[in-house]
Amino acid sequence: MNHPAILDRPLTGPVAWTRADIKDGDYRVVLSDAAQTELIEAARTLRRQPVPLLALRPGSFELPACRAAMEEVRGVLTDGPRFALLQGLPTEELSLEEAKALYWILSAMLARPVAQKLDGTIVYDVLDTGAQALPGSGIRPDKTNIDLQFHNDNAYNFLMPEFVGLLCVRQAREGGMSRVMSFATAHNALLDGHAELLPRLYQPFWFDRQREFHAGELPTFSAPLFTCDGGRMRARLSLHQIRGAYAMRGEPMDNETAAAIEAVAEVFRDPELRCEFRLQAGDMQFVANREIGHSRTEFHDYDEAERRRLLVRLWLRDQGAQGYIG
Repeated sequence: MNHPAILDRPLTGPVAWTRADIKDGDYRVVLSDAAQTELIEAARTLRRQPVPLLALRPGSFELPACRAAMEEVRGVLTDGPRFALLQGLPTEELSLEEAKALYWILSAMLARPVAQKLDGTIVYDVLDTGAQALPGSGIRPDKTNIDLQFHNDNAYNFLMPEFVGLLCVRQAREGGMSRVMSFATAHNALLDGHAELLPRLYQPFWFDRQREFHAGELPTFSAPLFTCDGGRMRARLSLHQIRGAYAMRGEPMDNETAAAIEAVAEVFRDPELRCEFRLQAGDMQFVANREIGHSRTEFHDYDEAERRRLLVRLWLRDQGAQGYIG
């Protein structure tokens, strides 16, 4: 039996940050006045000459100041703490569709947007539908108001997005704080406190595929939570889908598996390992999806539909096909 390579030493560098290490300037990028002017002019052009959002490309407009900002974001995502908060999209001067179009163009400067569902949905609204995210239901937790544990997106698919973008259109009446955590730091905490369980986390777990599969395929997917390639750690963490998959299969977790999952959950609960902020309208959050976990706290919304919490998500990836399977 082949045993996977396991990182047995602490990870270091900008990716392995804690709450005490991280500073606003490490991850916060603000669109300059020049960049905002470029975006407003691009919106005016789209009003005069409408183009479907999916046809827009980074080269559709010149946008030199915006390109400089997105290069700064790229540096944060690849050489810094691996998450960025981009602020300054002038949403008060834009319609919702215009805001989505400009967010699309900015995001596409990082990588190609790809499908987020099997039906080809590529621009995904994150909002509470009132549904329950039960095992096998296909209801994703992001369509509810529940507290989301740290996860990386599409952990239950073969090829995950490289970057994940979130545009805040409206925040909730109460709650819905955004949180990020370095999976390198989480790995260090597991190595320090639960080293005996780390080998299990490099072995496969079952994931609920959220009904995103073709007829005749299994509704669950198997993969390890951590992998090591050339000394570089990559994570695939989504405890909600893991617990759901074992329930779907009627397969109780053995003691070691359950202990490994609880050890991960324990690390996720440590407030000293995470950064937390409240997204405002026009804020865009980007994460390096295999290295950073993101989550949000439970929230309570407004009664009026037009005021309810709304974020717009994009998955970005240059590898593989543009469709969901990749």
